[in-house]
Order: sequence, then C-alpha cells, then structure tokens
Amino acid sequence: MSTISTIESATLAPATVTVTKLGKHIGARVDGVRLGGRLDSETVAAIREALNTHKVIFFRGQQHLDEEGQYAFAELLGAPTTPHPTVTSHGTRTLAIDSNWGRANSWHTDVTFVDRVPKASILRAVTLPAYGGTTTWASTVAAYEALPESLRLLAESLRARHTNQYDYAATEPARDEKVTAYRAEFEGTRYETEHPVVRVHPETGEKALLLGHFVTQLVGLSKTESQAVFRIFQDRITRLEHTIRWDWQLGDVAIWDNRATQHYGVDDYDAADHRYLTRITLAGDIPVGVDGRPSTVVEGDASHYSIVEQAA
Repeated sequence: MSTISTIESATLAPATVTVTKLGKHIGARVDGVRLGGRLDSETVAAIREALNTHKVIFFRGQQHLDEEGQYAFAELLGAPTTPHPTVTSHGTRTLAIDSNWGRANSWHTDVTFVDRVPKASILRAVTLPAYGGTTTWASTVAAYEALPESLRLLAESLRARHTNQYDYAATEPARDEKVTAYRAEFEGTRYETEHPVVRVHPETGEKALLLGHFVTQLVGLSKTESQAVFRIFQDRITRLEHTIRWDWQLGDVAIWDNRATQHYGVDDYDAADHRYLTRITLAGDIPVGVDGRPSTVVEGDASHYSIVEQAA
C-alpha cells in the first residue's frame, strides 16, 4: 500500500516524478512528467498510484499535448471508450467540453446512466476564459467514510436508478439552437441503470457513494422520499472539506478516478467567453455493492460505447 497519502510531497520512480498533495481528502499535483504515449512503465505505475491515492491529479505545462497525444497517453492507462454513448457529433476520439453547447454546472459522476461506468476521465484545457471556468471535484470515498454508522448502513442497503433523461446542460435555459440540439442528441437514446448507492472500488477496496444528478429515484422509495434521502447523501459528498477546486491554465491536464469522485464545472465566467476542453474516458467495470450485487441494466445497450473492464 502506497504511503503517498500520508505525506505532503513524495518522489516516485523514476526520481523526476513528484506528487504534491493538495488537500486532506482529495487532489494532488504531479510534476516531472511530459505526457504522451511514450512514457515508461515506472512513470505510468506512478501515475496510477497517485490517482488511486488522491482521486484527482493535475499536470501543469503540457502545452505540447494535442488530441492524438492525449489519446496515446490515455491508452497507457486503460481502454478508451468512444467519446459518449449518445453524443456522437462532438468528436471521434475525444469529447469536446465546449461552453458554446452548454455548461455542466451540476454535480455528477460521468456517464452513470450506463452499467459500465467509466473508471477515469482525462481532461485537457484548450481554450479558457479570461477568468473563471474552474472545476471542483469531491471525494465520494471521503463522504462515505464520514457518515455515521446508521447512515452507512442505510446507504449500503439502497440502490438507485440513473438515467440520461436528466441532462446536466439543462440546468441553464436553452440560449440558442446549439444548446437545444445538444440536449436532443444527449437524450436521443434512453439509458437507465440501477446501481448500488455504495460501490466497492475494484482496485483499492474502498467504499464510495455512487450518486450525482443522473439519479432519478431510489429503488423502493417514492419520489418524495427519494429526493429527501438522496439530498442527505449528496450533501455529504459536496461538503467543502471533501472537495478540491482547480483554476485551469492553458496546458493543464486533469485525471480523475470516476469511481471515487463527483465533479462540477463551475459557470463562473462571462457568457461571451469561450471555454473548450477535450475529454477522454477510460472503460470501467460494472459497479458492485457491498452485498456483492452488481449494477443492472433497466434500458439501453451500452456495448457500442465501451468494453467492460474486468476487475484485477
């Protein structure tokens, strides 16, 4: 087990790679790495370890990286998915996170409406507003571990329905035809999956809350009851002490463990400003609850989107 999480800064093999802890529960900056498809195995192992430990890691000064290099780097960490299960018009290898098509100002874990939830996402800054455009991540592991025993037991007994019929870009009014067209494409094929509210991380064995805005209802509860119970656990996830906020610079790359985090793209910049990033997601496993029950598909076949990564 790595000791990185217990110190403020650590040097990993090879010696040029350093990991600097940024928060008690989540976040670290990785220095001494030039990202791309030719990294040695020791450096890749160091990045994996840092990600498992810190949940989201940041790289500065990667201006050399283009879409091809971002994809080649992603392949070192896992099997890239197609850009998105439904949004196919915004890239063939990477998904464009483009403010012209909407702003994702809502807490979510990526693509939880399918059974094969991505294990990680890699996001590269291409165009940034003059100010703002920050992103915040929350540790769903820290949130679970902070629960009192009674709420842990409740969470472990629950399952939730997730669907893409709730579009995170829809939290703002449709400004123009582009945003309306994006929403229609996002919801064009219906997906719904039942997940455990507490999943077991396939690599670390940690328990994490699996929620976010794609949840439509908790199984066995009414809509009103679902909303009340959901808010108890979701509010725990987004407590400030469980979060890290990143102020993007050009050349930045962020990687987060999608099995152990939620994130929120903050709409803190002017409407006229443009924010453009490219995202690659990596194939993940099918979540399993503490009772050993896996997630189950209610509607929609995501096999075209991603393989199912087999747990080690």
